[in-house]
Amino acid sequence: MTTPSPGETPVRGYTATKDQLQTRLRRIEGQVRGIERMVDDDRYCIDILTQISAVQAALDKVALGLLDGHVRHCVAEGAEEGKGDAMSTELMAAVGRLMRRG
Repeated sequence: MTTPSPGETPVRGYTATKDQLQTRLRRIEGQVRGIERMVDDDRYCIDILTQISAVQAALDKVALGLLDGHVRHCVAEGAEEGKGDAMSTELMAAVGRLMRRG
């Protein structure tokens, strides 16, 4: 959580796996475009819903990975800097938002 110098890129919990994260997000983007094509092609509703479920599961996996990185990097660093309570509150709010779907 150290403030980067001007012009310096901040280090985030996902920085080490950023390429993998971007690849996964591009794959999810492709899945969403596929769902759009399915609607355009008047595909069977259940098939479309199945693909939507797959996209949601993929996004959940991305979110869990980001949460893991956040806890291991940002929250741990914040605790060392004496910001543990604030970081925990922020983390739990984020988890709450992720769980309030649908």
